[in-house]
Amino acid sequence: MTFEYLKALHLVFMVTWFAGLFYIVRLFIYHTEANLKPESEKQILIDQFKIMEKRLWYGITWPSAILISIFAFWMLYERPAYLTEPFMQLKLAFIAGLYLYHMSCQRIYSQLQNNIYKYSSLKLRLWNELATLFLVSIIFIIVLRDTISFVWGLAGIFGLGLALWAAIRMYKSKRSNQ
Repeated sequence: MTFEYLKALHLVFMVTWFAGLFYIVRLFIYHTEANLKPESEKQILIDQFKIMEKRLWYGITWPSAILISIFAFWMLYERPAYLTEPFMQLKLAFIAGLYLYHMSCQRIYSQLQNNIYKYSSLKLRLWNELATLFLVSIIFIIVLRDTISFVWGLAGIFGLGLALWAAIRMYKSKRSNQ
């Protein structure tokens, strides 16, 4: 019975972690775009985005990233045989990539808090979609386990990535034409 509670808590914090990752990059986009506004609007918006980013990052995203790991390690402690399963090894590889993504978001967060703007809003929009690819990949790995071939899985991830990239390009084109 303990394992099922651990799994439920793991899923809750997975949802809140991804919500934080999706929204923080969206705030980075708005923050970056605010830097291009006229001076009368610029500082008010930037100050507000800094507050929102800090509350989200340290109040939701980081705690969720830590708690999901605690419950994941606890589940693996309860069922260590999972570590020998190929699907779990693949999932853990994607999770490692997700933590690298999280740390990259931390770097962007720190830069924006110090008024360093290294990325355009388009690059941040593309960056935001990487979290979507991680989410979809991890969900499919854990749900389908060994019933999907690695080749079809990669093809699906690549196809989704192309679709997201095309949607962002169309959105940029539409915004440019307005």
